[in-house]
Amino acid sequence: MVKIIKDYIPKSNKNRPGNKMKPLYITVHNTANTDKGANALRHVNYVKKPNTATSWHFTVDDKVIYQHLPLNENGWHAGDGRGTGNMKSIGIEICENADGNFEKAVENAQWLIRQLMTEQGIPLANVVPHKRWSGKNCPRKLLNRWDSFKAGIATAKPATPVKNTPSKPKASKPKKSVNLPSGILKVTKPLTKGAGVKALQEALATVYFYPEKGAKNNGIDGYYGPKTANAVKRFQLMHGLVADGIYGPKTKAALQKALK
Repeated sequence: MVKIIKDYIPKSNKNRPGNKMKPLYITVHNTANTDKGANALRHVNYVKKPNTATSWHFTVDDKVIYQHLPLNENGWHAGDGRGTGNMKSIGIEICENADGNFEKAVENAQWLIRQLMTEQGIPLANVVPHKRWSGKNCPRKLLNRWDSFKAGIATAKPATPVKNTPSKPKASKPKKSVNLPSGILKVTKPLTKGAGVKALQEALATVYFYPEKGAKNNGIDGYYGPKTANAVKRFQLMHGLVADGIYGPKTKAALQKALK
């Protein structure tokens, strides 16, 4: 029996924006965290922290499923800003902790997806990998078997969910203002680094195009490397700019507008 436990992100958190959503897609992720103990509960604790920028609807491991957001609210999980991935899809993270059974977690996720498809009227064609929205290699352990993963959704073993009430939310810290750097930033050798780059990364995180989930400090490291350039490029794409991955005056202006 698979438990579905509701443990919602506090409404005061910045990663629970409260935007109303009618889900049209289901987006599948892998947590990319292979540490022992990095199960669904560990991710509950992570996603409820006041300074966490990302959010999604369900985390699934080999024993339990946690729900972090109501299905009529969007999360920040797809890496496409206010695009369809974030604003119109249910985000599901599948755990890959070393002390868990990944294949069982996959089966649990397939069962959950089947229930959501039925409840929300979402067709199988709209069950998509994270890569669909941002180009990121995610879900990294399922992309090379995506067709068989989707085929397994139709035959996933039924289970009886047990739903618990959410815990009381804790008050979050006020949102931190971001001062954007002036000038042009791009990938160079050696890499451009400094407070300006870090401020840019924090700004991109605020509008949900950054950081790198699972990386140290969420990838906010003050270095303008390929991951930062990719986040800039995705931001540019969503805001009608030339997607060259170079932070310049037009990108700064668009980002300042997005931050308001």
